[in-house]
Amino acid sequence: MNFRTTRTRLAAAVTAAVATGALAVSASPASATSAQGYFTGYGTTWTDDWSNEGTLSSSSYASSNATCLWQKILWAEGATESNGTAYDYADIDGRFGSNTTYATKRLQTRWGLDNDGRVGPLTLGRADSKLRYSSGSTSGTLFLKYDGAANDFTLRRDDNNRYGFVQDGSWRLAGYSYRTCS
Repeated sequence: MNFRTTRTRLAAAVTAAVATGALAVSASPASATSAQGYFTGYGTTWTDDWSNEGTLSSSSYASSNATCLWQKILWAEGATESNGTAYDYADIDGRFGSNTTYATKRLQTRWGLDNDGRVGPLTLGRADSKLRYSSGSTSGTLFLKYDGAANDFTLRRDDNNRYGFVQDGSWRLAGYSYRTCS
């Protein structure tokens, strides 16, 4: 084998390694976290947007619009409250209290998840699997329907990939650091 053949093979190997690395980076899913400030999603698949969001609980983002979105999911799923009734629309206030913790545990049990009352990656991942396309585009504003066991509601993923929902007659962003739903 001469120098020219070795150089050609080396160049081909380097090119293949660079191409493989570029494909691996471009194929990896976009990451969203509470550090971004909102429930966010990226790409053409919306049913995997939430499994990497921040954990919601009575001690983590307990008073926020992110909690308000979770409470809408509890309502849509017909989760059971501590008094044995279904989680009511009136219970959606953005505060992760004992009633929300109880309803979360009951829903986690129904979904076959660890019922710790904390809304983490597995619970949110199960919830976002219930999102259905309604209208719009993944390159602009996208409208989705949460297809709950008891109720449905509409969500919007805006041009900045932030999720929003209607509460108290207005669109609200699902933010971690503030609460505008009541």
